[in-house]
Amino acid sequence: MHHFLEKAQQLKQRLNWSLIFGVSFFLIVIFSLIKITTGVSDWLVENKDAQIKHLAVQGEPKYTDEKAIISAIKKADLSSFFELDVKHVQRLVQSLPWVATASVRKQWPDTIQVYVVEHEAVAHWNDDLLLNQSGEVFQASSNKLPNTLPKLYGPEGSEVEAWTAFGQFKAMLKVNNLELTSLALSERFSWQLWLDNGIRLNLGRKEKAKRVQRFIDVYPRMEQRVDAQIDVVDLRYDTGLAVSWKPLQEEQLENKSKA
Repeated sequence: MHHFLEKAQQLKQRLNWSLIFGVSFFLIVIFSLIKITTGVSDWLVENKDAQIKHLAVQGEPKYTDEKAIISAIKKADLSSFFELDVKHVQRLVQSLPWVATASVRKQWPDTIQVYVVEHEAVAHWNDDLLLNQSGEVFQASSNKLPNTLPKLYGPEGSEVEAWTAFGQFKAMLKVNNLELTSLALSERFSWQLWLDNGIRLNLGRKEKAKRVQRFIDVYPRMEQRVDAQIDVVDLRYDTGLAVSWKPLQEEQLENKSKA
């Protein structure tokens, strides 16, 4: 009996020490978390007024001057690194005429990095606007634009359709080394094309590709006429076409005769 009581007493002592160690460890963990939290809080208070001092513009902007990008960024509140709204900075940069997309991120301790992607202008749209490679319209200007950009015209909302059709017709006309330079889509969705040699094609509203192919098929025979130049080809017929001619200038007539 005495031996049993002694064993029980030893077990009780072990349990007491285990409880003491467990509680002590728990208290140490809580104390450490409080210290860490307090330290982080104090650090944030000390650095809450950390200002943005450096702006890094990345990407390869061709039409947008870096100074314009930096000027747009500076419209935001740069007084606090932590409170800076990167979405607001992104919107400011994307408001620049040539900027298609911009990504903004903060780099500790005092830097903003902005990556800029510009629109790629592929055509003029209705004289005062431009189209990008996705057929999206945007408004911008630059003396760096190539003079060879095609000119497209059409109602609002028809930009993608017009650009898609332009690409299709351009590829078809290459068969006879003809260069498509302009396209117009009327309010009634009637199509007209202009070639670099001055020829205008009236396609009407339906079977556009089929009518362009009809022109391609007969063009070599029309070109054989030496006393006049093709002006307008009307393809708005189920079969056949109508051709309007214009007289050649004396120099043109001589060149065509020699050819």
